[in-house]
Amino acid sequence: MWYPTADPGPERPWRIGVFRFGWAVPDGRLKVSASPRPLVLLSHGTGGAAAQMSWLAERLASRGMIVAAVSHHGNTAAEPAYLPHGFALWWERALDLQVVKERLLADPTFGPAIDEDRIAAAGFSLGGYTVLALAGAEVSLPKHTEFCATAPQDPACRLPPEAPFDLGTVERLADEDEKFKASRSRAGRSYRDPSVKAVVAMAPVLGPALTEASLAKADVPTLIVVGDRDDQATLDLNARWMADVMPNAQLEVLPDVSHYTFLAPCTLKGRIFVRALCSDASGVQRESVHRQVGEQIARFLDRHLPAAGRTGDQ
Repeated sequence: MWYPTADPGPERPWRIGVFRFGWAVPDGRLKVSASPRPLVLLSHGTGGAAAQMSWLAERLASRGMIVAAVSHHGNTAAEPAYLPHGFALWWERALDLQVVKERLLADPTFGPAIDEDRIAAAGFSLGGYTVLALAGAEVSLPKHTEFCATAPQDPACRLPPEAPFDLGTVERLADEDEKFKASRSRAGRSYRDPSVKAVVAMAPVLGPALTEASLAKADVPTLIVVGDRDDQATLDLNARWMADVMPNAQLEVLPDVSHYTFLAPCTLKGRIFVRALCSDASGVQRESVHRQVGEQIARFLDRHLPAAGRTGDQ
């Protein structure tokens, strides 16, 4: 979680592995404000973790917002092992965010500080799909299967490199595992959350699995941001198509930006040894993109989560 703190510091750098996750005052107390604050729920990409969203969370907290990011069970590097369920049962992620929201609203410290009329959600990659589900996007497994039969090499049809299992494992679970089958039976449901008043999807995926009818009804104010060099969230099949169908969506295409530019900045070690996640196109500065996108998202949320007299915090 990120929020304006009443404690003066000192701030400490936050680094894990090859990533730099910004600065924070560990266990700082929530700064009391005259009026309740907006709440923004954050969802990471496949195999990532809540910390990957720190670059955005810090900026939103500096604007006076309370920000909460989950590490999605079975699909996060924050756990000792990945699980096939976390990679294949995408719709369960929307429930993760709803549970976090309800727990925070019931929390004796954070509940009174949150404005229930100013709740938003933002996510990257599979997290982009996750927040679109909260806006009303619905999955069709038959549509996804039909698409993958004609385009098996599309990123929407393959497991990511970090998955320590293959599609055969997923197929066996779909046939044999009762909890897996029960979840798949819920895939086509609506996970729309009426309390979510604005959505930001960065490099969203799973366009080929979503129904056009559900997107056409998803009228929540939505900002979709993607890079024109993204080879994971293919522009025409995902962001552009979603923005064209959704009635209240705006699309921002960033020149020379690739998929993993939206991840947290890397250390020098990361740029040398984990080039797939840490390298950006020539001339692209990841931190600069984060500042640009973070400011655009902050303005978007300020516009759609308005409150008279709200002032920013640091």
